[in-house]
Amino acid sequence: MKYYLLILFLVFNSCNYFDKQIPSEKELLQKELNAIDWNEVDEYPSFVDCNKMETKLERQHCFFEYLATLIQEKIRMDSLATLYPELDTIAVKVTVYPSSKMKFEPQFPKDSVAYDVMQIDSILHARLIDFPKVSPAIKRGIPVKTQFILPVIIKAEP
Repeated sequence: MKYYLLILFLVFNSCNYFDKQIPSEKELLQKELNAIDWNEVDEYPSFVDCNKMETKLERQHCFFEYLATLIQEKIRMDSLATLYPELDTIAVKVTVYPSSKMKFEPQFPKDSVAYDVMQIDSILHARLIDFPKVSPAIKRGIPVKTQFILPVIIKAEP
């Protein structure tokens, strides 16, 4: 009789071990969304030459250095330095789309009247074409759009 009571006691108490709450779909989704860092990508955009680097930080540094050098070489051929001698650096907003397309937008202070913003903008758009293929940034295995401001030196000191 004692054994039957013991077995009944174990059967009724063991049911509590299997009666665990399963989280809802919304809770799981919210937990996963909160775990994602939306301001950081898993892999930065990259040029073919930068893919050879071993670490993420090296590839990122390579990409920004290579891009800045390419932009400087392309606009060095133009007359920006002679038209605007006081202008030594331009901030360029670079957008890399998931389709590998790149877009360049010069960023100027709101109150800039020292130089013709439209003229500089048109010169940059005319020169900043025909870039090597860029691999877009990757977030959780999916290509994503990234934007960043890149300072571009127009005239180097001799």
